[in-house]
Amino acid sequence: MEYVEQGFNVAQSSPIIEFRGVSKTYQTGTHALEDVNIKINSGEFVFVVGSSGAGKSTFMKLIMREEKANTGKILVNGFDLTSMKRKSVPMLRRTMGIVFQDFRLIPNMNVFDNVAFAMHVVGADSRNIRREVTKALSLVGLGHKARSMPNQLSGGEQQRVGLARALVNSPDLIIADEPTGNVDPNMSYEIVSLLTEINKRGTTVLMVTHDHNLVRDFNHRVIMLDGGKIVADNFGGDL
Repeated sequence: MEYVEQGFNVAQSSPIIEFRGVSKTYQTGTHALEDVNIKINSGEFVFVVGSSGAGKSTFMKLIMREEKANTGKILVNGFDLTSMKRKSVPMLRRTMGIVFQDFRLIPNMNVFDNVAFAMHVVGADSRNIRREVTKALSLVGLGHKARSMPNQLSGGEQQRVGLARALVNSPDLIIADEPTGNVDPNMSYEIVSLLTEINKRGTTVLMVTHDHNLVRDFNHRVIMLDGGKIVADNFGGDL
């Protein structure tokens, strides 16, 4: 693929995500993915692009183990998702932070408690929660909004709360599913800039987007899907 031709050697570091001959067909007969082979290395920032129906959602759902592949092998964060039992899925998901397009904040909890909720789920103690939530909110520039309710925030601020929540447990991998889809262009750049800064600190970032301007401007690795197949794997500036 073009990405390899440009000199990037996937063997140089260990893959955090690997698909080996992965195909997925739904019961409706829809062929969502076909013979996908890909490696995403620890510490990379990767955009996933493609038109509606290209297979992006299925690709992400397989990584989060919301869906199972029909054929092939998927490895994520050291877990073999092909043979994984349902009871092990929560352990997998604790190694990742997920940012949603529609924010998914709990409306009757303030900003601090929305972020803290992710730590309560994994059984963190109260002192650790206070420290890490404060740190995460500071990183996304919302330390002053800790006691605000979600309905008092702009869309961009709500998405930054979602990003803080994804970060607070120090995941190895952040999955961002159209995180700029419900915010204005200026805030879109802020969100991707934050994700880029987080990536520079060592966290792998995988982001689905339709915004080719963002892809070009940030010049990270880009995986393009079309008809369930990977049709390009290069850098944003080459789109």
